[in-house]
Amino acid sequence: MKTKILSGMAFILLSFFISCDSNNNDNDPNPSPVLTTADVAIESKIDVAIDDVVFIVEDQYTAQQNSSNKSSATSKGFLPTCATFTTVLADGIWTRTIDFGTEGCLLPNGNLVKGKIIISFSTDFTSPIRTISYTFVDFYHNNKLLQGNKTITYELKSTALLAEVHPVMTFTVDMKITFDDGRIYTRTGTKVKEAVEGNGTPLIWDDNVFLVTGNSTTTLPDGTIIVKTITTPLRYVMTCNLPFPVSGVVTITKNDSERVLDFGTGACDNLATLTINGVTTEITLQK
Repeated sequence: MKTKILSGMAFILLSFFISCDSNNNDNDPNPSPVLTTADVAIESKIDVAIDDVVFIVEDQYTAQQNSSNKSSATSKGFLPTCATFTTVLADGIWTRTIDFGTEGCLLPNGNLVKGKIIISFSTDFTSPIRTISYTFVDFYHNNKLLQGNKTITYELKSTALLAEVHPVMTFTVDMKITFDDGRIYTRTGTKVKEAVEGNGTPLIWDDNVFLVTGNSTTTLPDGTIIVKTITTPLRYVMTCNLPFPVSGVVTITKNDSERVLDFGTGACDNLATLTINGVTTEITLQK
């Protein structure tokens, strides 16, 4: 697995949903039975929290995989300087506990994290399928408490999207997110990210192109469920230098309410269209 695929996860997994109505309050105590822009904004905050965790975990895996001393790699990689860690290697399993402290540390993107993440995986980097697992201990992202577990699986294979053997990364999540006002959300889902271009140049990031598929389910505090499904693979082009896909379609549903988010036909921009009840509006994406 080449380093540039792993270290670019922030671009691939950054949230791609944005509230297009800044006057809609996502703390509304009377939730609507239909999908609102406040719902989409909450989904965005959850996405960002999970994506930052994935980036931290993958960065640590990459640092260990490429270390000249696999048994005692001490590089912090993407971690902020205020983070501390302990590493244990036993019976071929590498485990690292990363402690961001009780006051918290700022990630390079400005998000604040507190508490601990525990990462573990086998040091057999020749295995065709590799799995990373991680858990949390009093871990907060921008004052949201994250609890639960997640795994990331790597393999090289042929798929329906690309017949040539290529890196395929599968992410599964089953988590509870508690906001600072006490609201509790649960999130389950799976995403598959495939590197479809740029695999022959491991030291060049800009020529990478990814296709992402998958779905997620979020249960709101009142028990209502929001489902997001990627109905047309999202295409990310690294030369665009944007955390948004250049094409692809996502369907978002809540009860009988549905929105369709379309990222266009390939232009490098931060524009998309949002369709509600047959009415389509162009929106500007923000992370």
